[in-house]
Amino acid sequence: MIAARWVDGKVRCPHCGSTDVIYLEKARLFKCRTAHPKQKFSLKVGTIFEDSPLGLDKWLTAIWLIANAKNGISSYEIHRALGITQKTAWFVLHRIRLAMQQGSIDKLSGHVEVDETFIGGKARNMHSSERARKIHGTGGSGKVAVMGLLERNGEVRTMVVSNVKRKSLRPEINAHVEPGSMVYTDAFKYGRKSDTTSESRGCQ
Repeated sequence: MIAARWVDGKVRCPHCGSTDVIYLEKARLFKCRTAHPKQKFSLKVGTIFEDSPLGLDKWLTAIWLIANAKNGISSYEIHRALGITQKTAWFVLHRIRLAMQQGSIDKLSGHVEVDETFIGGKARNMHSSERARKIHGTGGSGKVAVMGLLERNGEVRTMVVSNVKRKSLRPEINAHVEPGSMVYTDAFKYGRKSDTTSESRGCQ
């Protein structure tokens, strides 16, 4: 697992990036020797497996099942195969699909910029009958809401969201961004609530 996560075989602290790390056998955790609030961590911290009570034996088996299912696999099949609840299987399935789509099990970290927009044809370019059928309001009416996350000096991730309200945006940020990272947003009120804030505060 160390070789799979850190290609050079050197364990790195997911919070500060230091390689000055020791392994605590009794606790079965790593400890960073650099002084900061979250010195202890496991292999799951900073990945899609973080914050999950499931062990890696379940997660890795689920990855194998999904990767080898030519016609796809449902949460009910994972639930029966792993002996977990269907709700948990649904959560696992979506996180693994997301990791396969992005090509990485790691979350974004450090300084992350978040923004959202609407994608769709301009109303003035539509035929009058098409415009009357699709456009019933202003702003994003008739368009698709898209959210983007940019890790400074890192990768960019985008996804379609049902709307740009807080209840839709926050779960995506929590799924993609490692706790403790600094999240930057514009002045849009739905992105500046609680721990998803502008430059003044970080994401906890």
